[in-house]
Amino acid sequence: MARLVSFPVDVCDLDAYRRALAHALDGGPAIAPLTDAGPPTTDEAPDGVALVVSTSGSTGTPKRAMLTADNLIASATATHDRLGGPGQWLLPMPSQHIAGTQVLVRSIVAGTTPVAIERFTIDEFVCAAKTLDGARQYTSLVPTQLVRLLEAGAEDALRRFDAILLGGAASPPALLERAAEAGVRVLTTYGMSETAGGCVYDGVALDGTTVELEDERIVLRGNTIALGYLDDPERTEDAFDGRGGFRTGDLGRWHDGRLQVLGRADDLINTGGMKVAPRVVEDAASRLPGVREAVVLATAHPEWGEVVSLVVVGDRSLTLAEIRESLRGQLPDYALPQRLLQVDELPLRGPGKPDRVALAAIDQWQD
Repeated sequence: MARLVSFPVDVCDLDAYRRALAHALDGGPAIAPLTDAGPPTTDEAPDGVALVVSTSGSTGTPKRAMLTADNLIASATATHDRLGGPGQWLLPMPSQHIAGTQVLVRSIVAGTTPVAIERFTIDEFVCAAKTLDGARQYTSLVPTQLVRLLEAGAEDALRRFDAILLGGAASPPALLERAAEAGVRVLTTYGMSETAGGCVYDGVALDGTTVELEDERIVLRGNTIALGYLDDPERTEDAFDGRGGFRTGDLGRWHDGRLQVLGRADDLINTGGMKVAPRVVEDAASRLPGVREAVVLATAHPEWGEVVSLVVVGDRSLTLAEIRESLRGQLPDYALPQRLLQVDELPLRGPGKPDRVALAAIDQWQD
């Protein structure tokens, strides 16, 4: 066993975290950046572990994925290979989550100095982007950040980047189309703490990663897969096969040779015995005029058990009846939203995922 150091991450002293990461990658003590999950219950980790990072807690109690230096460096190298070479990074998200930490790891591997934003705002992002001076420039965003930047007319700042990695939550097709029309180069990413961050870009696995589907369940294999969960042998055995394979909680399918992620298996809505994948409804709803962001979740119903419930950020004059009529023919009738919640802003958790539990608890639904 090796030493494990809990590390409070403060963007005002990001250099300290970056130095600790570099030391861990070079064989120093493993580090565990602190999140809302609190510190680990142990100060030891298996030999070879460089980083212990908490998952976002999508399904309840967060887990602590154990990543080796080889995992992290392989991920950074494969990312640079896909993007066209190393570059300078802008970090506009919390660094204690894997997406933020990987921006720092890529910078360490590339020998470049990242620029970090203390608190994401449109002005902060635009100003920070202007300070980059690398030959190649990159950043990583969550969909909500990209939506706000495009709506604020920050296309010039976005076009500065040779590539923008977009992950942390589902990327609506309408958002991707809008970015492409603005000349912004966006690559969607799929991955998680257990895979050292994104390992599938635009539906295609990075070098060193393979994707399998087992009854629609996504299984990832490769050199970025974590050793398991710290002090959690039961959940480690359930998710990792010991041969470099990780069984995710997500469902997917192949579309034109690319992986299409349908969402978490736990999020499937069972309405009157019919199964609905929220991602399919979200993609359709996000294309409707007046809809900026859309989230779909299940809410309880006395007759159907669960019903498809739609949360919308956008034009508040939209009615449930209008939305249903617009989606009719695009979706089966049983997948049409039965309830509507309109909000000014989505509550988020972790690196930028919509907080479905918080949304379901809001008592302002329209039937």
